[in-house]
Amino acid sequence: MSHRHRPTVSDSPHRPGPPAQTELESEPYNIIPVNNLLADHPSLRFPEVRAAAAALRAVGNLRKPPFAQWLPQMDLLDWLALFFGFQKDNVRNQREHLVLHLANAQMRLTPPPDNIDTLDAAVLRRFRRKLLKNYTEWCYYLGKKSNIWISDRREAAADQRRELLYVSLYLLIWGESANLRFVPECLCYIFHNMAMELNKILEDYIDENTGQPVMPSISGENAFLNFVVTPIYETIKAEVESSRNGTAAHSVWRNYDDINEYFWSKRCFEKLKWPIDVGSNFFVTSTRKRHVGKTGFVEQRSFWNLYRSFDRLWIMLILFLQAAIIVAWEGTDYPWQALKHREVQVRILTVFFTWSGLRFFQSLLDAAMQYTLVSRETLGLGVRLVLKSIVAAGWIVVFGVFYGRIWTQRNQDRRWSPEANRRVVTFLEVVLVFILPELLALALFIIPWIRNFVEQTNWRIFRMLSWWFQSRIFVGRGLREGLVDNIKYTLFWVVVLATKFCFSYFMQIKPMVAPSKTLLDLKNLKYEWHQFFGSSNRFAVGLLWIPVVLIYLMDLQIWYSIYSSFVGAGVEEQLLNARGTLRNKFNDAINRLKLRYGFGQPYRKLESNQVEANKFALIWNEIIMIFREEDIISDRELELLELPQNSWNVRVIRWPCFLLCNELLLALSQAKELVDASDKWLWYKICKNEYRRCAVIEAYDCLKHLVRAILKRNSEEHAIVTVLFQEIDQSVQSERFTKTFKTTALPLLHSKLIKLVELLNKPKKDPNQMVNTLQALYEIVVRDFFKEKRSTDQLREEGLAPQNPDSMAGLLFENAVQLPDHDDETFYRQVRRLHTILISRDSMQNIPVNLEARRRIAFFSNSLFMNMPHAPQVEKMMAFSVLTPYYTEEVVYSKEQLRTENEDGISILYYLQTIYHDDWKNFVERMRREGMVDDKELWTTKLRELRLWASNRGQTLSRTVRGMMYYYRALKMLAFLDSASEMDIREGARELGSQ
Repeated sequence: MSHRHRPTVSDSPHRPGPPAQTELESEPYNIIPVNNLLADHPSLRFPEVRAAAAALRAVGNLRKPPFAQWLPQMDLLDWLALFFGFQKDNVRNQREHLVLHLANAQMRLTPPPDNIDTLDAAVLRRFRRKLLKNYTEWCYYLGKKSNIWISDRREAAADQRRELLYVSLYLLIWGESANLRFVPECLCYIFHNMAMELNKILEDYIDENTGQPVMPSISGENAFLNFVVTPIYETIKAEVESSRNGTAAHSVWRNYDDINEYFWSKRCFEKLKWPIDVGSNFFVTSTRKRHVGKTGFVEQRSFWNLYRSFDRLWIMLILFLQAAIIVAWEGTDYPWQALKHREVQVRILTVFFTWSGLRFFQSLLDAAMQYTLVSRETLGLGVRLVLKSIVAAGWIVVFGVFYGRIWTQRNQDRRWSPEANRRVVTFLEVVLVFILPELLALALFIIPWIRNFVEQTNWRIFRMLSWWFQSRIFVGRGLREGLVDNIKYTLFWVVVLATKFCFSYFMQIKPMVAPSKTLLDLKNLKYEWHQFFGSSNRFAVGLLWIPVVLIYLMDLQIWYSIYSSFVGAGVEEQLLNARGTLRNKFNDAINRLKLRYGFGQPYRKLESNQVEANKFALIWNEIIMIFREEDIISDRELELLELPQNSWNVRVIRWPCFLLCNELLLALSQAKELVDASDKWLWYKICKNEYRRCAVIEAYDCLKHLVRAILKRNSEEHAIVTVLFQEIDQSVQSERFTKTFKTTALPLLHSKLIKLVELLNKPKKDPNQMVNTLQALYEIVVRDFFKEKRSTDQLREEGLAPQNPDSMAGLLFENAVQLPDHDDETFYRQVRRLHTILISRDSMQNIPVNLEARRRIAFFSNSLFMNMPHAPQVEKMMAFSVLTPYYTEEVVYSKEQLRTENEDGISILYYLQTIYHDDWKNFVERMRREGMVDDKELWTTKLRELRLWASNRGQTLSRTVRGMMYYYRALKMLAFLDSASEMDIREGARELGSQ
């Protein structure tokens, strides 16, 4: 918010007026001149803005700062700045920031408050709760009492001034915190202490040391920046420098997350204190030995992370492999047959040896990867790592003892006696205790709201239980998926794993048992190489199993890909359907647009005078115009894609030409085939396709207007043509068209009309050819088009022939043609559109050609066919910000940068012309349309356009700024649609939306 507006100051040095008023008028501002509510600014016409600004000026009987001058025009933010030492520009920025938020929130009130000139208490209360929600949750997480001394009960919320002070204080802290905004809990810590000092000032506390009213621990000019922000900022800067551009080990320097997580424990209050103790080991001034290191996570790059990160998956695969080999070794056809034997059942229990061993291995990896997090302040983490290893090793011993007792009793009794079976049951009881945490985790997964409750609750018992499994964190708690999603997820993996394990058992493991037994049974073999196991063939068996085991461990990804493609096909099918829908159901897209502003009527034919169609045309044409401004489509593609406003008295909505391609020719072929059909049947067949119906009506209405437009209005020929079209209209209305006219003559008329339109499209128009074509059309109509032959006298009586017989001697239209002026771009644009409808035979699936334009159109169509909530008016929409990342780069290329060649002789402009060849052709076409004659003008009069064209394709920041300004254009368009009357929309007003 560094760019500020400054009102124009009069050139006269002796301009009368009070000095205070002049100072207010000259004070810079961003969006709203809050400092001067009497200024003639559009934003100040909103009563909500005036109400928010007036609420900030209600200082009342607050104690004035003792060491600064208090002026009458100062408000609550100035009061806070004088006490706590905030910068003046920060105060100006946050004043506008707060006024915009409060005014925007009050505008969204439904119904509006009774007194719109006063800030509504509920608006301020909701804004305060939302703004300080993270701080409130942070206090609850740490078990600290919030320093927001306001009751949430409605009857106790009358004091708006205290709420305004709290939100203003937080915004002032945020506005001056710079990079500290990336450590939000650090801001909570700062606000917590400063809010306590604010409360003491408001409650008139007395300082015990001085006997004077209490003052903040930091005050004076720029005190907040110097004594709070700077020490923490310097610490962040030093940590970034110690990273050596990311090349240093992750464990030796702190990033934003590490610094922020320091404030997730109460030690920040004990170590940092308030005012901040810069000698604390948190800051860079402390020695490295006492320096606070990583707090929550440290990355140790190792091959073993492949196992540590996916330990559950590895454990599952290894345990099943062991159990499957034990079962398959029995040689039965099916696994359940082998499981009937007690020996097999007991041998399978050895998987718990493996499980406990893998847990012990996991605990060792955790200790090896996270030992750098252990310090004097995080001894609990070290204790947990050690205890986990001890417990895991203890389980190995416990399983060994109880499993050995089973076989001891079995060998002693030489059968599975009741005592041996009892020891098996005892072993299973031990197993139950071992897997109890896994069962608990499974239950919490199936019932996610219980886990959410446990994570969000700060009860000590829950904290102790969760401490064993993971470190306690402030963010990301209670974000589990819902029950239905969990069930879907579980079913998906049950199917994947069941398929994988069945395939692995029957196709991989079981076929390997017989060869393995055969190899192990072979005796007295002599090997030419060294034998590792002289008494058996175990090494050979191991080599036989290695590729099978590797495939077994990897093929889960194959099964996952197969099933995910099936599951994802349904979702993808809907998306592809939406992309194809823009062409097939463009009319439904208009109805979908209506849903953005409320529930639409049931589907019906959309005609050109409907408001919804005009709204959609306004938005669609704006999108296409932006495409042309960016040169990703050509002028021709623009005409094919645009949805023209109603003109030439066309009775239907004028769909884009790429939707009407070939439709008129198909309608003509239907009319030619259905020679003896009635009007109803022929029209029914045509209307089965909405675009075909519209193409027929638009072509007829345009031809009717065109032929009369090129004839002199008061001429006899104009009257003849008018009568002819009237007779056609009457026959259509009375459903006697097929009885009056020959549909077989339509193709002949069509060819002559194409010739007429082509003559009009030529740069140099030949009047003689125009007259000949009109004469030929007239002859076809009077001789071949009517089913009943009419004599010259009949034609003259009906007004279809000249009244003077001498006129029939020459050409009828010889002196009647009067073409519109060459500069009438609107007329000839419609002629080109009519020509496209008349002649198009091929489908225009490849329109537009540019992939970026097609991607954007697909994105727009997808958004229309998604289930989206009802869109509020722009006036009531929530405010949003655009973060523009800025790196060391130019926004716009200079002339020298575009022309300078590198060592290979390639300039930036040449490179961009090669990469964006079609865009360059479109750009040159646009420049020529705007008056460029020679390409050399690109480096003179059109240099600015050239620089923008190149920058929007080669500079990230330029595209970012352009996208940000598109937000402005979109909001302006939507605001116009919200407030425009039906007449405004019907008359077009596209210029209003694109200015």
